Amino acid sequence: MEGKRVEESSVVLCHVMLPQDANPAGLVHGGAIMKQIDNAAGVAATKHTRTVCVTASIDRLDFYHPVQVGNLVTFKASLNQVGRTSMEVGVRIETEDLLTGKKNHTASAYLTFVAFGPDFKPVEIPPLILDNDVERRRNREAENRRKIRLAEKKNEKLHQEDVDNCECD
Repeated sequence: MEGKRVEESSVVLCHVMLPQDANPAGLVHGGAIMKQIDNAAGVAATKHTRTVCVTASIDRLDFYHPVQVGNLVTFKASLNQVGRTSMEVGVRIETEDLLTGKKNHTASAYLTFVAFGPDFKPVEIPPLILDNDVERRRNREAENRRKIRLAEKKNEKLHQEDVDNCECD
């Protein structure tokens, strides 16, 4: 299977936040931002695989600045790492106050997607071609997150199977 470059599936989506996205104080709900993050990441995953892709997990989502009604929010999504049937997509979220032009790095997120075939079973996906040092660094960091994620899943499965010896906090 021929590999694909990061730039081939990268996507930038923009959305003006409206009153229906916000609480009474005019601050946009985190869930409204999360939905757009998932949309942007899903588009990047689908562009890379050209198959149906579903969100398997959200590894990290950190908010740095609030978003207000009327802000233009830009979601920049690109692949960081590709496995056999799954991939990590990073999303950088930036806001712009359209009246002042002030921009903020608002949030960052890492999502894992799985590619499905027509039978809704996982399918192999093209490898990722890394062209520069930034892409190679993001790939290394994604590999580290993947190792941690898999170790956590293994630990969770052990606790699910042995409920009597699992301490709940």
